[in-house]
Amino acid sequence: MKIRIFILTILSAIALVATSAQELICSINVQSASIQGTNKQIYENMRNSLSDFMREQRWTGDKYQTAERIECSMNFNITEQVSSNEFKGTLTVQLRRPVWGSAYTTTMINLQDKDIQFRYNEGQPIVFNESTYDQDNLVPLIAFYVYVMLGIDYDSFSLNGGTDYWKKAEQICNQAQKSSFSGWKSYDGTQNRYWLVNNALDDNHRTFRTQLYNYHRLGLDQMSESIERGREQILGCIEQLRKVKQNVSRNAYLLGLFFTAKSDELVSIFSESPDIERAKALEYLSVADPGNISKYQKIKK
Repeated sequence: MKIRIFILTILSAIALVATSAQELICSINVQSASIQGTNKQIYENMRNSLSDFMREQRWTGDKYQTAERIECSMNFNITEQVSSNEFKGTLTVQLRRPVWGSAYTTTMINLQDKDIQFRYNEGQPIVFNESTYDQDNLVPLIAFYVYVMLGIDYDSFSLNGGTDYWKKAEQICNQAQKSSFSGWKSYDGTQNRYWLVNNALDDNHRTFRTQLYNYHRLGLDQMSESIERGREQILGCIEQLRKVKQNVSRNAYLLGLFFTAKSDELVSIFSESPDIERAKALEYLSVADPGNISKYQKIKK
């Protein structure tokens, strides 16, 4: 049994039972408000098909109990219907994680892919084949972000525990290199699927994934027993992420996604800390995440 499942079983204090639930509780939403004069039923059918697919598809070899399933959501916002079966839009992906000893759920990722395009054929079964790239691009998009979420989630429960899932996301990205759809290649922009998985597996970002574990398992999960000890661990994480920001000469997309998800949480964590700790937190965050510096100013009293 993988370490993530073992830890979750302990955290949940749930007795083992003979069950093998799907890994994800994934809410699927398809919006089409900006599309005028088209058959809206297709978008409802799309949502139902994707929901059924996510409910039935297995992504890991681990056995999950119902209470251990990972909470996430995918929100498709269709902005253009290119043809009868081809669509453009955005995709928002959110992942949440329970914190040990509390009712609090922390946001792990809140990402918007602003450049998705795919084909959807009503009535055609949605099937994922790990060894081949689906030319319609819809299933690869979903599978890629599922593996990203699994990579982040597993990394937060065990040191580099998500490596296998990051590699699966990389495999999908590699398979898509010859496709006509954008977002899979290094030259498609600086904040896309290519750079997301590149960051996760690049040696220059190795410290980042270590800090995913330290922040969640050694930081947040310890705060129910000792707020001071957990906060100290998180401060150390921010210091290390500052170094990642300073040392990475190329794209740091994944680091930016971390702070997009965590900025409000970090303000809450450090607003009640001692003066010296607050000053250090503000110093580290001003370098690691300068885009949110106005938000971090709230840490000051």
